[in-house]
Amino acid sequence: MFKKVLVAEDFDSISITVGQALAELSVSEIHHAKYCDDAFLKVKKAIHDNAPYDLLVSDLSFKTDHRDNKLNSGEELIAAIKKIQPDIKTIVFSIEDKSFRVKSLFNNLGINAYVTKGRDSIPELKRAISEIFNTNSKIVSTGLSHALRSKSLIEIETYDIEILKLLSKGYILNEISTEFKNTGVAPNGSSSLEKRINRLKIYLKANNNVHLIAIAKDLGLV
Repeated sequence: MFKKVLVAEDFDSISITVGQALAELSVSEIHHAKYCDDAFLKVKKAIHDNAPYDLLVSDLSFKTDHRDNKLNSGEELIAAIKKIQPDIKTIVFSIEDKSFRVKSLFNNLGINAYVTKGRDSIPELKRAISEIFNTNSKIVSTGLSHALRSKSLIEIETYDIEILKLLSKGYILNEISTEFKNTGVAPNGSSSLEKRINRLKIYLKANNNVHLIAIAKDLGLV
């Protein structure tokens, strides 16, 4: 079993519960961090001390307060940690259940497991910890197993997401074109953008732009 684990979670009750689950799995050293910046510093120090963490269990959302932090989300934290310790095993433990977001965490950040917080989340978390210790499998909560199989999300790129974000803000085609030209995003012609939007409608089975944005929000794309 993992020997040294870091739990990044800003709610004490959840952090304690996760710690108890780890203790029940015979994890000998369990550390906690309420802020992403603190979690990153702990990982950095552990590497410096030649005693790196074996596993990171992190939430995605961290409530903002008076502190000025460089890292403000679990995604930012995981990305930063992966740069200095690429091989650390990582479990996301979050209430978020949007398909695209889950899929992107596996594809873009190389997480090992995604467990949603809920009624049976602790048994699922313990199962995920055990399985990723023993195998290289990608583990996801039962209710989200479709996220890794969803073919409709396979070819959606960062470029598409930027278009969807601007559409969700009320931008029309010419305004998106201008915005992309100003920021150096290409292709940025109205014709290319229109073709891309129509392509997204086909992939996501949307009837119009309003329906497209509604689906994108449901999937966590915007």
